[in-house]
Parts: sequence; C-alpha cells; structure tokens
Amino acid sequence: MKIKFLCAAAVLAVSGAAQAAYADDAAPAAAAAAPTPEFTVTGSAAFVSQYRFRGIAQTDNRPTAQASITVTDKSGFYVSAWGSGSSFNGGSEIDVYGGYSKTLKDGITLDGGLYGYLYPNFSPDNTYELYADISKSIGPVGLKAGVNWAPAQPYFTTFQTAHHYDMYEYGELTYTPAALPALTFHSHLGHTGGGFDFPKQYIDYVVGLGYKWKNLTFDISGTGTNLSTKDTNAGLIDHRLVKSVAVFSVTANF
Repeated sequence: MKIKFLCAAAVLAVSGAAQAAYADDAAPAAAAAAPTPEFTVTGSAAFVSQYRFRGIAQTDNRPTAQASITVTDKSGFYVSAWGSGSSFNGGSEIDVYGGYSKTLKDGITLDGGLYGYLYPNFSPDNTYELYADISKSIGPVGLKAGVNWAPAQPYFTTFQTAHHYDMYEYGELTYTPAALPALTFHSHLGHTGGGFDFPKQYIDYVVGLGYKWKNLTFDISGTGTNLSTKDTNAGLIDHRLVKSVAVFSVTANF
C-alpha cells in the first residue's frame, strides 16, 4: 500500500540527461540513469468505520482517522510512526517501530524489528514487542507468516497478568487476479497467547477485498475473534467488542 516518493530534482535530472543524450550521441548512456535515492518517504491517511487490533475493538465500534509515515534507507533499514484514535485506551494510540527488511535472490523477504505501542492519555498501557516475518509472492498469490513477542515489561506487572510475556503468531494469504490487478483478496489468521489474553488465549481473523484506484484503496473486511459470550462474561467484557463485524476503510497512499 505504500508508494515511494521521488524528489523533483531527480526527475529533472533524468529529463535533462535524456535531452543531452539526444543532442549529443557521444554522451555516455549512464548519464540518463537516475541515482538510487539514499532514502524514500512513504505515508498514508485513512478513514475507517472502526479500529480493530487483533480482532478487538479499539474505538468502541466507532469510526476514526489514522495516518502513518515511514522513512526507508536504501540498505533496508526503516523507521515508522502510525497513529489512530482509540477510545479503548484514553483517546489515542501512537505506534513507533523500526527494523530491517531484506529480499533474497529467490524472492523471499525477511523483516524484523522492534515495535512500540504508546498511549499518551494512559501510559500504563504502553507496551513493546519484537517482531519477525517472512513473505513471498508466487504469481498472483502472496504468502506471509510472522511472530510478535512481548517480553517481560511493566504492563504485565501493573495489571497482574497471569503471564509476564505474550506471543502472537499469524499467517496471511493474498490473491490479486492477473485480469483484475486493482483487486486484492486478503486474509489473516492470528493467535494470541500470554499476558495479552482477552480474557483467554484466542484466535482472530480477517477476510476482505481491497480495490485500488489511483492512490486510493477502498476495502471491506470481515473481522472478529473466536471468543464466545461465555468467555467475555467471565472476563466482564462487552461481547460486541470482540464479535464479528464488517469494517470499511478508505486509505490514501503517498
């Protein structure tokens, strides 16, 4: 969903080099090639009908706005920031993360780093995770598997959780028809186990369809968890926060 910015100077350089080559056949062909930028900047702004994180409602099933920015070095290192409204955690959530991504010769991409979840209006909920994933495209099909591990940290002590760690494992499958490249079918299946149990170990899922038009992506997805009414009653949790719902979103990518 992210597209790279090329600075105006690089575009002008390519244009100028091409004109020079046309006027003078002796000019080296390399002059027409734009240098690889040291870093790229990508971003997005979105409106969602509600914010769900691992199947759990974060905005009391209400709409919110979200935005992100990522700076990527040509070596593969990157840093990102992402923000969203979050009535579940006092009004807002800001995620800051950074890592390294490398695509191997066989097309397999490895990615890993450190992810922080920050809640300016309720700091006891602040947490961090280490993450790693592997992905590969096979024709129109995309495959991805990953894990997020939250080691012992103040959150687990503050809320006296049964476990002082958490492990989240997930797999994703996407399909983009060759005849309809603007459409992407996507799915996600994840498992939470440890200190973030809600109120017990659970599975979350997403199945959806995205449509790209210029720099906009329209998406409709079904998402939810396998937590039953009995589970949420035992944890004194409103079941509507975890039940299956349809989520609509419009995202502008820059």
